[in-house]
Amino acid sequence: MQTMIAHDQNAGLGAGQITVEAFERLLRLPENRDRLLELIDGKIVEKMPTEEHGFIAAILATLLNNFVLPRKLGIVAVEARHRIPTDRRNSRLPDVSFRYGNGPLVREGAVPRMPDLAIEIQSPDDTVKAMREKAAYYLANGVRLVWLIFPQKRYVEVYRPCAEMEIFFGRDLLDGGDLLPGFTLPVQELFAEPQAGGIDAPAA
Repeated sequence: MQTMIAHDQNAGLGAGQITVEAFERLLRLPENRDRLLELIDGKIVEKMPTEEHGFIAAILATLLNNFVLPRKLGIVAVEARHRIPTDRRNSRLPDVSFRYGNGPLVREGAVPRMPDLAIEIQSPDDTVKAMREKAAYYLANGVRLVWLIFPQKRYVEVYRPCAEMEIFFGRDLLDGGDLLPGFTLPVQELFAEPQAGGIDAPAA
């Protein structure tokens, strides 16, 4: 789920928009430190993920890390902030991301570039149009692979630069393409219901 929040319009680019600099000042306020806030085309959006959203993100991050870490390919992250230094209207927070290479971890502020793989998971209030606009922004700013995950209808849209969008269902295999050659993931694994395996829950 994503919601728009109020902000100081006088600090930005005009009515209803603010700059990255003003946005980063808002992020540093104590009341905002634990909130998942994005700046999208000058407007602040708060991400409010559901348990399902978090479960799918965890599956993706786990499987990607299982492939990436032994091969020392780069950094997989969840809700890591990325921004282009020359773009004063956007500070993006992909649900899961992968950055290729051996650059150091960013320990303060946003990663000063877009990731190589950006994954967005639809929450109940996210429109298909808004999801696809995110994909278009990522591709226009150097992202090599975008996965849009749609849990309700159980499919994934895949975007690559200069290529047609592809849709994957069920037993179709997502793959890492030229970015992560050899990585595959059956789409149905993203949407499988979690099973407790018959183990009794611990007593309260």
